[in-house]
Amino acid sequence: MSVRAEPAGPAAASGHRRPIAAFVLALALLAAGAALAVVAVRGPAPPRSLPDRVRAIGSSLRCPVCQNLSVADSPSGIAQQMRATMRADLQAGRTPDQIRARFVASYGDWILLSPPRHGVGLVVWIVPVLLLLGGLGVGALAVRRWSPRERGFGGATSSIPELSPSDRRLLERALSAMPDEGSR
Repeated sequence: MSVRAEPAGPAAASGHRRPIAAFVLALALLAAGAALAVVAVRGPAPPRSLPDRVRAIGSSLRCPVCQNLSVADSPSGIAQQMRATMRADLQAGRTPDQIRARFVASYGDWILLSPPRHGVGLVVWIVPVLLLLGGLGVGALAVRRWSPRERGFGGATSSIPELSPSDRRLLERALSAMPDEGSR
């Protein structure tokens, strides 16, 4: 029986640090993910001042004239009137959802920069997710087909190929000619 000496020095110490470093990295990634989840659930801080609240509502509505800009970013006269209406509605005590609903009633769902999450607008939110999942499924199937697989005993992957009947008979003869392990 031989005793194997353990390596000494920095190489041995780094071997013990790798699992600890991996654990610390995993813990840091978990903490970062948890922090992102909390921020995503909580959302951004609500705007406090009146101009910030008007800007928040205006940034969710499309300018009827510019069509590529939000009401908050558009310099057009109608966007200025819409912002003044929003300011007056907020001062009157209406909620942002009530103000958006007022503009939707006047202009239709088209006025919203992001589609509504109900009715036909729900399709716009669901289809990209379904396409992503379908793409991941196709990618997984492609990787699975590209992976080399050889059939072995019991359907498990193995590097031993199937034996022909003549090779199997030769193997059985050779195994029967071997002495038993217990007779030694």
